[in-house]
Amino acid sequence: MMKPLRSAALIAAFAAAVLFLPVAPAVAEPDIPFAPLQDTSLQDPDNPTKVFRVDFARVEHDFPLSRADRMKITPDYLAGLSQEQVDQIYGRLTAGPIPDGPHSGRMFFARGDSLERRLDEILGGVAGRISAVKIRALEVAGQNLWKGKMFYRDQGVLRNFIDDLKPLERLIDDPDTLMTATVPRDGLLGRLVKTNRVWLLFPAKLYCGQSLLDGRRESIVIDYLFGDEIEGWRESPDSLAGRGGLKIRDEIRMVKPGLYLGRAYANRIFLLNFLVFSPEAAERGDFTFTAGDPIAEDCWAGEKGVTTAAR
Repeated sequence: MMKPLRSAALIAAFAAAVLFLPVAPAVAEPDIPFAPLQDTSLQDPDNPTKVFRVDFARVEHDFPLSRADRMKITPDYLAGLSQEQVDQIYGRLTAGPIPDGPHSGRMFFARGDSLERRLDEILGGVAGRISAVKIRALEVAGQNLWKGKMFYRDQGVLRNFIDDLKPLERLIDDPDTLMTATVPRDGLLGRLVKTNRVWLLFPAKLYCGQSLLDGRRESIVIDYLFGDEIEGWRESPDSLAGRGGLKIRDEIRMVKPGLYLGRAYANRIFLLNFLVFSPEAAERGDFTFTAGDPIAEDCWAGEKGVTTAAR
């Protein structure tokens, strides 16, 4: 059992790693269709100020997202949307194939959201409330921690890769025994240094399951609750994401080959959006995707799949 002081420090470190990442600025929007955020046709005549949100089935039927639309979507574009718009895109996607191998990662808050509000909503009930001073002290470290996810498709397992171990080293049980991997390096530096050694932490189970946002079809679920059953799990810091910690559950759906849009939940409360992407997977699948070939669905795509016009 971890001591309370160490547990609080671990939760603070994990929160910083998850939450304190720079949000990309809004970029010029491609012509992607969205439903109005308010459906005035459903207003209550007895309460004209009451407005109902459009449901996902209507969004998908009236505003289908074509493959050409999906090819226009980039990580920067998604990071500049409102949460309602991000949700509308997610609701018009299917899970696609379960990824395999290393995928770079990026977390983002939708336009108009704030770090302070999410911290208060998600961490407010955690024993030993994390002080703002502790969070600020860990902000710099958190910006450089999480870099992506390593998918082990055949094993039904996932591990997160950490690029810089130093900020967490004192909090990790036996850091010298951590699993490592070599992954492609992103960005300009990748042209010079092709690969990068990373540390693998926070194991999770990988399977298809019902989406917490859109129950009409399944998503690819990344479940940390039973990570302690996976080889290589260690109490510190992996327990932070599991049953004794924040109870993290991710789900992802495919935007286009090599790019997945994800949602992270803490104790079933929505936490943030994230992306995982692989240029190699995009290169392998872009041609067949744009040509209209069937998508290799590993999860249940619903009774009708997606709207015909979106295929």
